[in-house]
Amino acid sequence: MTASSSLQAVEALCQRHHAVVLSLTPQRLHIAMATPPSADMMAALRFTAQGAIEIEYWPPARLEQYRQDRPAASEPAAAHSETTIQRIDNLLALAIQQRASDIHIEPQADALRIRFRVDGVLQNVPTSPADNAAALLARLKIVANLDIAERRIPQDGQFTLALLGKPASFRLSTLPTRCGEKAVIRLLQTDTQSVSLENLGMSPAALRCFREALARPQGLILVTGPTGSGKTFTLYSGLSSLNTPGRNLCSVEDPVEIPLPGVNQTQVHPKTGLDFNRVLRALLRQDPDVIMIGEIRDAETAEIAIKAAQTGHLVLSTLHTNSTAETLTRLRQIGIPGYQLASALKLVIAQRLVRRLCPHCREPAEALAHFPQVLWPGTVQNWRAVGCERCYSGFYGRLALFELLPVNARLQNAIATDSAQEALLKITRQQNINSLFVEGLHSVNKGETTLAELNRIVGNDDD
Repeated sequence: MTASSSLQAVEALCQRHHAVVLSLTPQRLHIAMATPPSADMMAALRFTAQGAIEIEYWPPARLEQYRQDRPAASEPAAAHSETTIQRIDNLLALAIQQRASDIHIEPQADALRIRFRVDGVLQNVPTSPADNAAALLARLKIVANLDIAERRIPQDGQFTLALLGKPASFRLSTLPTRCGEKAVIRLLQTDTQSVSLENLGMSPAALRCFREALARPQGLILVTGPTGSGKTFTLYSGLSSLNTPGRNLCSVEDPVEIPLPGVNQTQVHPKTGLDFNRVLRALLRQDPDVIMIGEIRDAETAEIAIKAAQTGHLVLSTLHTNSTAETLTRLRQIGIPGYQLASALKLVIAQRLVRRLCPHCREPAEALAHFPQVLWPGTVQNWRAVGCERCYSGFYGRLALFELLPVNARLQNAIATDSAQEALLKITRQQNINSLFVEGLHSVNKGETTLAELNRIVGNDDD
């Protein structure tokens, strides 16, 4: 984001809160106002300015006099107002700088709302009166090769732009709403350096279990969780560890989120008939050693994946379920016979992403001791998210929680004989596997996140 656009965003925010900007540099924002700022204003200022914030408190009369004495201050901004192209480029660049995963551009009845999803939570981005939703949408459609005249139906596309000195890739989705077209832009990761098993954040025992499953010559590995829980990144990390010249690695994805050199990645195009099942059937004729399927969405995709895992291929895929045990039931519900699933499935990984506490401003909270002994003996040290100039609302980044269920001989026999869900749950509990909630309690106790954040993402399992 340019200095002028950053100044405009900060000035627009201060104007709404009856403050004035005295100076702004990349390291420091200096403002004046009559009353102490609200927590929301401070959070928005930290998010926009990205530097130290210094506040002076002036009488209202002095603030008004200051505004009257600098009428020319608004003229340069008007003379150098951003074009729509610049506005989009600056918005995308700011999203990259703020570590956003998604950008929401939402027309309202009397204004335009822009929000970034940072660490899984949506945050408002300051807008200016010059922002025009139709113009911004038109520019996005042009770069994504969509029909700019079509506003009645949803559209999807992808594009790559050079921002901040390197190429950045995005996925665009539009949707007609009551007040006009809404756009959501997903930022796609292009850096392959971080895609490694060591960067997943698994415990040594969990990482060893994952490596053992990846070392098998054939079988099915499933990663489960809701949308936005990091499943695809885990798949890419596993695929990257297998990426050697002696193996033929193929993937079918929607879309290709991270380009991996050495992997034959195919993106589906349902409108042209190139769907998951068609690509999968073709991949099986491509002499693959390892196949990654972006998502198992229906019975046909599941059947192809399991047959591939039974015939000498290692298959990695994702499924939308809440836990490892629920995955076994879900596959049965979509029509996969137990005897087929038992012979193919080797490992199930359930995961979630929780916000990581900022180490610079976190504060200890009350120690908690209300958990059952079987769940957590003793007390858990809880923490508070405070917020400082280095972070947004007390959190910076996210960490992953994992629950791994290896399919041993006893569980395999229970799946093959179509045992009831209660029997499967009993067997999984006897493997002494930490649930996602217990893994989260370990992170809370170490000061990596808070109990409130764990309950928000995983739920409360302490009963």
